[in-house]
Amino acid sequence: GKQLALVKTSSAVRTCGFDFGGNIIMFSTDKQMGYQCFVSFFDLRDPSQIENNEPYMKIPCSDSKITSAVWGPLGEFIIAGHESGELNQFSAKSGEQLSNIKEHTKQINDIQTSRDMTMFITASKDNTAKLFDCTTLEHLKTFRTERPVNSAALSPIFDHVVLGGGQEAMDVTTTSTRIGKFEARFFHLAFEEEFGRVKGHFGPINSVAFHPDGKSYSSGGEDGYVRIHYFDPQYFEFEFEA
Repeated sequence: GKQLALVKTSSAVRTCGFDFGGNIIMFSTDKQMGYQCFVSFFDLRDPSQIENNEPYMKIPCSDSKITSAVWGPLGEFIIAGHESGELNQFSAKSGEQLSNIKEHTKQINDIQTSRDMTMFITASKDNTAKLFDCTTLEHLKTFRTERPVNSAALSPIFDHVVLGGGQEAMDVTTTSTRIGKFEARFFHLAFEEEFGRVKGHFGPINSVAFHPDGKSYSSGGEDGYVRIHYFDPQYFEFEFEA
């Protein structure tokens, strides 16, 4: 629990992450209080970067602020999702924008990669989650709901996706839990069909994640609870028979 280093920023930090080798950190800051949105890269093998608070690279994002970002495979680039619904790849060496697409119509709330880092899934305010190829940004699948999707995760062992969401937190008090639709929803990765829902939260789900062994998942909600669910034995039998 000992603090090893402290990096100060001019505005709120929205996303952060270690690269594949654990040597480089990236984080994005918000566009607020007159400051621009930036993605900063620090190489931890050079202590002076942290001490002087000088990243080896800083990429400005003037058009639309970054709301979610993850490292791509092997730490060659990062994948950033924007408030506008855009996705881009930024090179971790040159800072160059490698590619740019816009498949979402509203803000991207969350990005999570598959276990082998070949694909990633996005969750958006436009009521959809979408699957993309990590390297080419090719749009592969779409999972549709009737509410904003705050988080989406890919199962490490099955072709399954879990989505979590609900309405805006400020609107929650005016609706019942049934109308609010705060269930975690499961979709088949290939067929894009919903096959299950898990109730429990009485507020929007902000974050979902599968356990690395694929036998359970967790969801964190606006209601202040983290719920950990273990799958039934039939879940595994059904999938292997199918």
